[in-house]
Amino acid sequence: MNFSPPSRNLSGAILAAAVALALAGCAVGPDYVRPTMDVPAHYKESGPWKQAEPKQIDSNHNWWEAYGDATLNTLMQQANQANQNIAQAGAQYRQARAAADAARAGFWPTIGASAGTGRARTNTNGLNLGDSYTVGLQGSWEPDVWGSVRRSVEAGDAGTQASAANLAAARLSIQATLAQDYLQLRVTDLLKDLYARTTAAYARSLKLTQSQYAVGVALRSDVALAESQLKTAEAQAIDLQAQRSQLEHAIAILTGQAPAGFTLAATAADPQMAAKMQASLPAIPAGLPSDLLERRPDIANAERNVAVANANIGVAKAAYFPALTLSASGGFNSASLAQWFDTPSRVWSLGAALAETIFDGGLRRAHTAQAVAVYDAAVAQYKQTVLGGFQEVEDNLATLNVLDQESVAQGQAVKASQLAEQLALSQYRAGTATYLTVVTAQTLALSNERTLVQLVGRQLVASVALVKAVGGGWDASQLSQPDNAAQANNNNTAN
Repeated sequence: MNFSPPSRNLSGAILAAAVALALAGCAVGPDYVRPTMDVPAHYKESGPWKQAEPKQIDSNHNWWEAYGDATLNTLMQQANQANQNIAQAGAQYRQARAAADAARAGFWPTIGASAGTGRARTNTNGLNLGDSYTVGLQGSWEPDVWGSVRRSVEAGDAGTQASAANLAAARLSIQATLAQDYLQLRVTDLLKDLYARTTAAYARSLKLTQSQYAVGVALRSDVALAESQLKTAEAQAIDLQAQRSQLEHAIAILTGQAPAGFTLAATAADPQMAAKMQASLPAIPAGLPSDLLERRPDIANAERNVAVANANIGVAKAAYFPALTLSASGGFNSASLAQWFDTPSRVWSLGAALAETIFDGGLRRAHTAQAVAVYDAAVAQYKQTVLGGFQEVEDNLATLNVLDQESVAQGQAVKASQLAEQLALSQYRAGTATYLTVVTAQTLALSNERTLVQLVGRQLVASVALVKAVGGGWDASQLSQPDNAAQANNNNTAN
């Protein structure tokens, strides 16, 4: 008996009904609305605190180039290409994209092929022994009637964007840490230079006291005091090397290198280098607080995670509705290879199944409640991230404001202490002051100069922290499409 395939009218009717049913379906669950935040009109600490603006940081350039250091630029390139935390975040981003693609595959039917052969004995109309040969195609499709697949794709795309923002946040964090470590290392070089000049001056003072003691003008205690002062300064200078070594090791790890094979040469000695570094502090526009929601990748990551959680509520609610599955198969089944593809051997089937869970002990209700709770937690995390971003900007604006004023006062203190040191030495040579007066003046001068250099370091570190706090030139528009975000991240890595 020959089996003919279904008529075109029947096939078309089934396909049209399925498509119409799928298109008529609605995606259950809430549509996403970005959580609202009470955003202040301006920053509390914003104000004209910096007079000199040698170069401004903006989104059109790599922000670290504003510091004007070629070595720092090279280190940033190495970190972007070789840092393992960035590599890990990049792999997680690719994983998120693959998960989104997997969710999108739910829109399409699954099609498979099979072929087989067998030999069996049957007891129908007597004992029979025979062979069978089969080959065929099978397909099934579950129309997305209730929007479960659409919500899954929505969650996958939002998750991809969240991962892209996380990659940008990881890259910005590594860049900021590298810049701060490098600038602190250069400040340590300034301190080493300061101590080299100071110990040389103390050595001259020791020779002066020894000469004074030899001719009976100075006391033996003056010599001991001068020697103690020199050795103390030498010990403090040695301690700076430990700090520099640790910073150098940290920079090596950030750039993906082992500390054993990494060395940064010290900067050339320059008594005016601290003032030059202070003058080269870049201008960092903080913008408006509302801008921060679009300029910080960690805020974008938190907001996209809210979108993921919102879509998952729809996925959970779709489980309450019946699932429709359409299936079809066709092929050939014959007892002889010679007749395998003959018309009488042709077989086919069409089917539709509707399945609904009647009782699950509250499982679906629990899954929905869990999805809602995850959403609420994501909203709270988003709002806390925004508030934390506001705090970081305010903290660093205030720090830079205070340090700018403090450095002016400290510079005046340095000049006054240097004058006091010169006068004390002159008076000691003239015999009108004790060496204790000289030691006191020299100690004060060293302390003030060291504090001034450290203030420069704190200003540099705070300026980098402010760059990070305002997003480092990043913008959430890069997340408009997952592919665009991937391309933007690849471009940043190349830079």
